[in-house]
Amino acid sequence: MLTPDITTLWVVGFLLLCTYLLNSLVFKPILRVIDERTTAVRGAKELAESASLKATAAAAEYDHKLNAARAEVYRQMDDMRKSALDKRAELLAATRATVEQELTTATARVQQESTDARQALDRDASDLAGAIVSRVLGRASS
Repeated sequence: MLTPDITTLWVVGFLLLCTYLLNSLVFKPILRVIDERTTAVRGAKELAESASLKATAAAAEYDHKLNAARAEVYRQMDDMRKSALDKRAELLAATRATVEQELTTATARVQQESTDARQALDRDASDLAGAIVSRVLGRASS
């Protein structure tokens, strides 16, 4: 059998001391940094997901408000258009009534003037005929 001598014990002791020193001075700090980095990355991912959800909700709210505003503007434009068409119809009706009234008045005036002119022509024709007859007869008797 092998009997351990003191150098083997020193090597084993030295290896244990190196393992302890490497573990406490190198591996534990590296693993702690890796864990902290993993935690930071996880936190950043959660923060990014939260920000993404908030941004999506804000975009949806923006779209909803924009569509509501568009609908309101279109409704107002439609109301204004209807109001303008109603006003136009009122103006056309008033203008049409005025034109018809003026046309009726002008027609009556023209008919009256025509009647007056015919009567004046008839009188003038009768007077002229009488004057012609009296001259023709007056000359014929002289």
